[in-house]
Amino acid sequence: MTTKPRLSFWQIWNMCFGFMGIQFGFALQNSNVSRIFQTLGASVDDIPVLWIAAPLTGLLVQPIVGYYSDRTWTGLGRRRPYFLAGAILATLALIAMPNSPALWVAAGLLWVLDASINISMEPFRAFVGDQLPSPQRATGYAMQSFFIGTGSVVASLLPWLLAKYGVSNTAAAGAIPDTVRYAFYAGALALFGAIGWTVLSTREYPPDALATFDDARPASDAPRATGTTGATWLWLLAGLAGVAIVFFLRIDKQLYLLAGGIAAYGLVQIVVGASHSHNLFTDIVHDMHTMPATMRQLAVVQFFSWFALFAMWIYTTAAVTQVHFGATDTQSAAYNEGANWNGVLFAAYNGFAAVAALIIPRMTRRFGLRVSHLVNLSLGGLGLISFLLIRDPQWLLLSMAGVGFAWASILSLPYALLSDSVPAAKMGVYMGIFNFFIVIPQLLAASVLGFLLKTFFGSAPINALLIGGLSLLLAGLCTLRVKEVSNAAH
Repeated sequence: MTTKPRLSFWQIWNMCFGFMGIQFGFALQNSNVSRIFQTLGASVDDIPVLWIAAPLTGLLVQPIVGYYSDRTWTGLGRRRPYFLAGAILATLALIAMPNSPALWVAAGLLWVLDASINISMEPFRAFVGDQLPSPQRATGYAMQSFFIGTGSVVASLLPWLLAKYGVSNTAAAGAIPDTVRYAFYAGALALFGAIGWTVLSTREYPPDALATFDDARPASDAPRATGTTGATWLWLLAGLAGVAIVFFLRIDKQLYLLAGGIAAYGLVQIVVGASHSHNLFTDIVHDMHTMPATMRQLAVVQFFSWFALFAMWIYTTAAVTQVHFGATDTQSAAYNEGANWNGVLFAAYNGFAAVAALIIPRMTRRFGLRVSHLVNLSLGGLGLISFLLIRDPQWLLLSMAGVGFAWASILSLPYALLSDSVPAAKMGVYMGIFNFFIVIPQLLAASVLGFLLKTFFGSAPINALLIGGLSLLLAGLCTLRVKEVSNAAH
């Protein structure tokens, strides 16, 4: 066994630079697609259903891409073919999205865009684990966080900046404003250029070389489970019972998503248990069942972290406009002023995340991965809770500083802990499976947050930020349960 060579700062910079392009695509999507949907005739009630495409495509695409990228070796390498393919598809989708002639076209393009970005993004996580020795992985993922923050700030502000320079911010009914169209064109160029830079400026270790390094953990040789158990049938029956309860009691229809997800999980277990073949589907489920203990412990941390983030993304606009600007009428000047300020707050937390990404590697060297993640998640939790106490919207920038540290940490430290514990030969598929614990809490939040607010919190959106803040604090405490592997000398 040999030690994997350390990479220089600029080598790490080049291998992570493509993530800035990926985040250009995601930030433009997150900040403008709802606007496009509404411009093309979608009602506010339709928006959550249309947005389900985003987490669902990640749930489906990432483990599949991870599975195949682990088994790929071409003249372009192992992960880089997927970087390039996703970049080409995402670039075309970004160009097409603001030219959608109808709502159904835009909805379909959201699936294409999100799936394409995920094709590129998933191997980037495994790429760091492939290329960097264990002590440098926190630095690599922090560098990704830096580019995520930088790309998000610029992309989120693009329509506003274009309007400042005289580009039209309005259009005829059913047409997308020029500010949005040109922002998407610029994002397409940035995405393809940044990912192309990483493809051309990096190299990869072939699979046989990876297996010789001392951090190459062997794959699990646990036997495959066969047959079905009472527990698998219980999941299916519980989900079907949930569907029936929602239907007959006529409660919040969003709860269908939760009940359907539970039933789907049970059905998957039954199908795999009855199968004796080796294929993509059964292999992924087997790998999920035999995931390392560290990954199981991190799954809980990720669950509460991403539940909190989704609560923030959904409800901060409504909370800020209602509480800090005293407006609920979407046509009023006060409401639109508050909505614009919310955009500034979102750009701010991404900017703070870029700064935090430079600080986090020093934190991990001094305090370790777990304690650093606990501190950062706690800062984010307190930042969200402070929305209930602060009344001057300017001071919410301080709240977003805490959220920025949490965001940078969520995007880096769990992956550093994970990459030290999974087999090198299955780095891609395990990074894809790890995405389950990002997507599932978002789907759960989409299905239960509205019900919780209406039932227990008087439908006040500010209380969703309280729930999110408490969830981040709980995620931080769960980090203390995560065991760092012995060779992770940070």
